[in-house]
Amino acid sequence: MIDRRHFVFGSCTALAGTALDAGYTAALIPPLARPMPSDQQAAGLHLIRPLEGYSPQIGQLVAMANWIRPSVLRAARGLSQEELDHLHDSESNTIGALLMHLAATEVFYQVNTFEGRARNEAEERRWGAASRLGAEARKQIKGHGLDYYFSTLQEVREKTLAEFRRRDDDWFQEAEPFFQNQPTNNYCKWFHVVEHEANHRGQIAWLEKRLPGHEFAAATRP
Repeated sequence: MIDRRHFVFGSCTALAGTALDAGYTAALIPPLARPMPSDQQAAGLHLIRPLEGYSPQIGQLVAMANWIRPSVLRAARGLSQEELDHLHDSESNTIGALLMHLAATEVFYQVNTFEGRARNEAEERRWGAASRLGAEARKQIKGHGLDYYFSTLQEVREKTLAEFRRRDDDWFQEAEPFFQNQPTNNYCKWFHVVEHEANHRGQIAWLEKRLPGHEFAAATRP
């Protein structure tokens, strides 16, 4: 029997885009290299609708993913390496590890839904600690700047979107026993990727507000 949390965090032989509307791709570029999108650049962001280049249902899911991702980037924007590596307490995850966790979860669903397999050894070496979080991630995921995490998220997302363009709504509705060993379609799996990102966005924001010197840092951060 597989519950969602145990499956993502514990079974890990084991997630949403580059915005596709014109001018919005900038939202996934590290903010040190490119500013966050203006209201004009983000035109269409708040319309959840089919997007050109995707089948109707997949396009709507991509629009949802596009809506979530900028808020994740804003929550971490301007953080230093030390802040990304900061542990709130001995049981916490760092903000850097949570960003990597989002990418690792998306990779899991890529290989699960696009290729029908578990991660291979090379993928496990790269993504295993980020998937499981906890002590392993606290030990391994540190020493990186913000561009590393944002670039990794972008790299993973670009692959997801490329694969989505190759598929249709019939594939999106294909199902197999999965969550709680119940029939679960690809739509549900990828919706989980989106809501999973929203969940951890909240954790990142919570941790960011509790960083040492937060009030001064927040006032001076770009």
